[in-house]
Formats: sequence, structure tokens, C-alpha cells
Amino acid sequence: MSAKDAKNAFGLLIDTARAEPVTVEKHGRPVVVVLSIEEFERLVERGNTNRCSKSQ
Repeated sequence: MSAKDAKNAFGLLIDTARAEPVTVEKHGRPVVVVLSIEEFERLVERGNTNRCSKSQ
């Protein structure tokens, strides 16, 4: 999704991101990914688990 489309259709961006991560592009290059809070929390927890297991 382009940054312009994300701005103009913010509700659609949110709805889509709740179902799957959305890459937002600026000038044709990916700049950010919007994802659901559930997916973000899962990734954070996975990162914390990986860090704990590496230090043991």
C-alpha cells in the first residue's frame, strides 16, 4: 500500500492490518509495516524468549 493510500484510507489500513501485516511504501520503497497488536505482542514475546534461551 502506498503512503498516500494509507493516509487516504486509514480505516482500510487498520482493518487489513488486523488480518495480516501491511507494508506501506513511499516512492515505491517499503518503509514501515503495520500489524495487529496481537501479532506485535507475539513477536515481542518470541524475541524475549529467544534472548533468554541464548543467554543460558
